[in-house]
Amino acid sequence: MVKKIAIIGAGCSGLAAIKCCLDEGLRPVCFERYDDIGGLWKYSEQTTPDKGSIYRSCVINTSKEMMAFSDFPVPKEFPPFMPHHFVFKYFKLYAEHFGLLPYIRFQTSVESVKPAADYQDTGRWEVYTKATGDVEATSQPQIFDGVLICTGHHCHPYRPNFPGLNKFRGTQMHSHDYKRPEIFEDKKVLVIGIGNSAVDIAVDTSRLSSQTFVSTRRGAWIVNRMGPWGIPADALANSRFMFSLPQQWLQWTVEKLSNYRFDHDTYGVQPLHRALEAHPTINDELPQRIMTGSVKVKPNVKTFTEDGVIFEDGTFEQLDAIILATGYNYQFKFVEESVLKVDNNDASLYKYTFPPNLKHPTLGVVGLVQAIGAVMPISEMQCRWFMKVVKGERRLPSLEDMTLDITAKKADMANQYVKSQRHTLQTFWIDFMDQLADEIGVKPDLRKLFWEDPLFAMRCFFGPCIPAQYRLHGPGNWQGARSAICSAFSNFAYATKTRKVETHDTTWEMVSRYLVRLIFVVIGIVIFASIVGLV
Repeated sequence: MVKKIAIIGAGCSGLAAIKCCLDEGLRPVCFERYDDIGGLWKYSEQTTPDKGSIYRSCVINTSKEMMAFSDFPVPKEFPPFMPHHFVFKYFKLYAEHFGLLPYIRFQTSVESVKPAADYQDTGRWEVYTKATGDVEATSQPQIFDGVLICTGHHCHPYRPNFPGLNKFRGTQMHSHDYKRPEIFEDKKVLVIGIGNSAVDIAVDTSRLSSQTFVSTRRGAWIVNRMGPWGIPADALANSRFMFSLPQQWLQWTVEKLSNYRFDHDTYGVQPLHRALEAHPTINDELPQRIMTGSVKVKPNVKTFTEDGVIFEDGTFEQLDAIILATGYNYQFKFVEESVLKVDNNDASLYKYTFPPNLKHPTLGVVGLVQAIGAVMPISEMQCRWFMKVVKGERRLPSLEDMTLDITAKKADMANQYVKSQRHTLQTFWIDFMDQLADEIGVKPDLRKLFWEDPLFAMRCFFGPCIPAQYRLHGPGNWQGARSAICSAFSNFAYATKTRKVETHDTTWEMVSRYLVRLIFVVIGIVIFASIVGLV
């Protein structure tokens, strides 16, 4: 009989899970609490408890080619960095193209997931649901051969208890509740935090506020979306060549490039840590807002008063509003701790996907990992692996080996990243994608590819590691993968060319350009061969 898989959530991870189920001949049933797909990226003017939320000005931090699902490129007409409504539209196109919507039960909430009575023999699960708005869950559970949790981690705001915060008489909110800047017009606003949302909101409010302050404990490395020559920075950074270089060199390069645009010390954001020891903050506008005085960077909060704040350096600022951009708590209220336990945002998961203590690997978590890169392709790869495991085509290691792997990853994180609530399930994008791809058998074989097509192999090595690289061969290979890889840079630029520009190169300029390309090809072949081990 065809195995039946329960998928919890119809955001980007849930949609990938449905599609991967269908690819493997399994039967997906996706439960979505609300009336549409998209999860976090379904914008609403109202904030809903326990649901991801974004603000009106939100723009995704990863470029369209790097965040695309591996066999469904983002339309070339979409901008290189997409505002939230483009991201949502892309998910709609994905769901419609692969026929995913009929498998989603909208306005249905999962209340409990428990091992079935015969779990020890079959690995099956009982899933209790209820219609959104109903008081009680269904009395009769549905039985599934596997469960995939795709609820994300932007649902439950973390609100630290700052001294005196309860005395403050002005407006207080979490970034989860922020939508528009209009309510802060001509007000003095403090944003606590210096992560992506914190800086986005500070920039947004500063256009209307009389003054916006940003409070940070450690500072941050501020990275642009736009890299050299207008190429998306994540496309240049996330290449196999870049991550074959020594980490100290990479760290030095990121710091120098970040400071080349604006000196972090002069602008008050200089962090206490090195560039690769914490998640970077991605924002193109913060330096301009600091330069105009619209945003002022302050140290950590010491205490609040009724009408303002005292910072750790002893300075006082009068305030009208406080926005806590302090992150989120990871919670899975519908699963017992014996199945899946989260302690201070740390979950012991084998390769951030499988709870290792289960007898049968038929329950997984997707999209919880924090990578320096797009989560959508990671979620898709986790789903591809999960389906293979449930079908019995791939096996997990022993409990001992999985525990050793989890322990090693935690030790690596402790050595690599500063200690914080955010750096609990952290990884580098290419490294993690390759680990999962190895499990499935879809990691690109660059040595073999070099002998078949050396220029294409070099494009895969030196160019952006777009997700289509994991569809070149092996299970689930896609005929359009090569084309998607080769057209990545032209697709980045397509939507920006809204005015035709005539160029008239001289013969010498044309010859020079091709000579430079030839030199780079020769150098590239030598570097590629030495790193990959062909010579």
